[in-house]
Amino acid sequence: MEEQDTGRAHWAFLAFFAGLAGYYLATLAFTAATADRFAEVDVSDPPVLGPLLMLVFLPNVLLGLGPAVVSWRRGAGPNRDFGLWPTARDLRVGVAAGGAALLAAWLLGTILLHLNPDPTTAAERIEALSGGRTIWLAAAALFVFLGAPLTEELLVRGALWHALEQYRIPRGVVLALTALVFAFLHDESWRMIGLFAQGLAIGAARMITGRAASSIVAHATNNLLPAVYLYAG
Repeated sequence: MEEQDTGRAHWAFLAFFAGLAGYYLATLAFTAATADRFAEVDVSDPPVLGPLLMLVFLPNVLLGLGPAVVSWRRGAGPNRDFGLWPTARDLRVGVAAGGAALLAAWLLGTILLHLNPDPTTAAERIEALSGGRTIWLAAAALFVFLGAPLTEELLVRGALWHALEQYRIPRGVVLALTALVFAFLHDESWRMIGLFAQGLAIGAARMITGRAASSIVAHATNNLLPAVYLYAG
């Protein structure tokens, strides 16, 4: 039994690192391809990218694609391996955990904004490059609400959680480690503490139900207000 569990863990780690590698390689390629084009851009008056804005989300898509592909090829498929199809319990627990994540983000965000009163957020950069309230900004907001929770949870609370579980690591340690990875993924140092707290709240849904669907619902609940703010703010 030990040997079988370790084998399952190996492919789950492979799924995690495949998603992570795809994310950073795509980010590197996108940065290299656009560095010269935007070298002389006035940051106070950025160009309107329109449909090209969606390329910003390509690395995030690859976060979830790696785990999904490896699970299909080496495991039983993402739904059976990670529990992606939400049940009524997943919805209840997910919404509650997402609400807790929002509360943590608001409380800690208020404190962090006092320490760093003028941070440039990812939402502000996306809004500036979209050229205002356009169909592309609406698509970006929809991805923030639904796409990012799916891809990020497939990686962190799907593949990584699944891998760590196979080695019988205590659930509290798994919760903390996945929350830390979740925080680092967002690459926004000024709100790292808030992201870690949100990761704990979202991961709590996964720990309670044993299924990634609940953490996806929690993540989407957490992202609902930022998505609305992105489009309407």
